[in-house]
Order: sequence, then C-alpha cells, then structure tokens
Amino acid sequence: MHHPHEHAVLAEGLRKRYGGKKDATHALDGLDLAVRGGTVHGLLGPNGAGKTTAVRILATLLKADGGHARVAGLDVSREPRAVRARIGLAGQYAAVDENLTGRQNLEMFGRLFHLGARRARDRAAGLLDRFGLAEAADKGAGEYSGGMRRRLDLAASLILAPDVLFLDEPTTGLDPRSRGEVWDAVRALVAEGTTVLLTTQYLDEADRLASRITVVDRGRAIADDTPDGLKDRVGGDRVEVVVTDPADLPAARKVLGRVATADPAEDVAERRLHAPVSDRVTALTEVARTLQDERIRVEDIGLRRPSLDDVFLGLTGHHTGDEGAEAA
Repeated sequence: MHHPHEHAVLAEGLRKRYGGKKDATHALDGLDLAVRGGTVHGLLGPNGAGKTTAVRILATLLKADGGHARVAGLDVSREPRAVRARIGLAGQYAAVDENLTGRQNLEMFGRLFHLGARRARDRAAGLLDRFGLAEAADKGAGEYSGGMRRRLDLAASLILAPDVLFLDEPTTGLDPRSRGEVWDAVRALVAEGTTVLLTTQYLDEADRLASRITVVDRGRAIADDTPDGLKDRVGGDRVEVVVTDPADLPAARKVLGRVATADPAEDVAERRLHAPVSDRVTALTEVARTLQDERIRVEDIGLRRPSLDDVFLGLTGHHTGDEGAEAA
C-alpha cells in the first residue's frame, strides 16, 4: 500500500480512443505511470505516441475513456476543480499574448486566477525576476526570443505555485541556447520542490532533467527506468568511425568489431561505421590506436551517446518514425 502522497501523479490503465482507426496514433491503450513527489519524470516517445493526450487527461482538460488517475492525491475525473487548483501546465502551445508586455501577461494570468490586483502584481514581478525576464518585463512579448517566450509561458503556469507542473514538449522548435535557458528554469523549480512531468521527444532532454523516464509507444508504457538504466539496456555508448577512403571500410570494420559488444553497422554512402561498446574510453583509445597502426586514415572518430531513436529501436524493434507514428 503506497502512502497516498508518495506519488504526485499515479495513473493506471489510462485509455483514450479518438474517432476512427486513422487517429489511433494519439490514443492511449492502457497507460500506467507513477511519478514520485519532488522529482522530474520524463514521458519520452515519438510524436503521436500519446504523450500529449496523457498530459491533457492528467491536467483535467480531457476525459479518459478508461482507467484511473490521481494527481496530488486527487482523482482527476471526480475532483477536476480541486486538481486544477494544484497544477500548472506549460509547453509548446504558448498561452502568451504577443500584444501585451511580459509583465501584463503575467498580471493577466494572476487576475484570471482571482488573485487581487496587488498580489497579481507582486507575483508577476517575482516570477519575472526568477526567470531572468526582469529587464524585458515591459517589452512586448512579440519581441521576445523563442527561449524568452517559453520562459514566460513557464512563469505563467506557475502563477498559482502548483504542486505538480506538466511540461508538454517545452523545448520543441527552440535553438540550443534557448533550450538551455528553459532547462535551467526547470531545474530551479524542482530545487524548490515542485514535481514536474515532462513530455519530450528528445532523449538528451529527458537525460539532463529527469531522474526517471517512462518510454511511451502507441499509447502504452514500454519501459520505466532511470536514464542510465535505459541507455544500458540499449547498449549505452557507441564508437563511430568515418574513414577517408571507402575501400578501407572492411578493414576498419574488423578493427571496430574487436572491441564492440555487437556487430558494427555501416553506412557505405557516408563511409561511416558504428558499434556499441561497454567501456567507452578504453574502446575509443583502442580503436584509434589500431586504426593508426594499420594505417587506415579516418576523417572522424568519436563516441556517440544513444538517442531516442536508438532507445526506441532497442525496446520496440522499430524506429520512432515507423509504423504509422507521425513524423516529428
């Protein structure tokens, strides 16, 4: 028997069907999910896996066709209003009004949630400060960079200081610098005790932020593990070699094969070979030295961490884009 508040989010067997067969990509097919309080939990999967549908059900915006879910100890279908008072929701669908300044946007959200004008003002000022937006507070949100807009959206979702924050693909479409800004903002929140459920298509994002990751495929959880545990299951790191002369591919393949934990894969057009290894640094050094000894010239050699696609292929036997899932 779990202590009721040990889990900030607990979902069992969530189901949701949309229209006909053709919409099955966004449906949920018995999703289970358990998120511990005070942590970041990643919900990882390709576009169309059902991640956004799951978040909408947990945030009470959509009714499930089956299963149960509790958020902050409250049943989402029986106590939606109480749940709404305890959560925040932010993501790629920015609720920001471009015609207002950053400050006006946040004050408007405060009033929407019935904070008095003064509390709304104070709350807005505090959040602008915390997300590094104080200097741009009185600029129109339409002039904000992508990263600033996403941080403003994050701030708006926190007007009520929620127990649980749902972040739906918070960095989709952002450049690397803006992604980093959003990640820093998320880390600061969790340090203060907020529980975050983060949906993402990026393994590196889940890896950087989450202490636990649930991988979703076609509306079901197919794995639930720590980031390192997931990567180990997939064979962790790979050594990748690009040879200068395509004629050297077979020889390079033998060299790589000696240190690899599985047969090297090759892309002849790109003159590229890669293979999973267990001891990354030793393997890399060994391969580099042997290639040199055998006078095989390389254009590039390096370590690659697994991507979402690698994890997916390892867990499901198919790539993230295959079999009816929409292309990202």
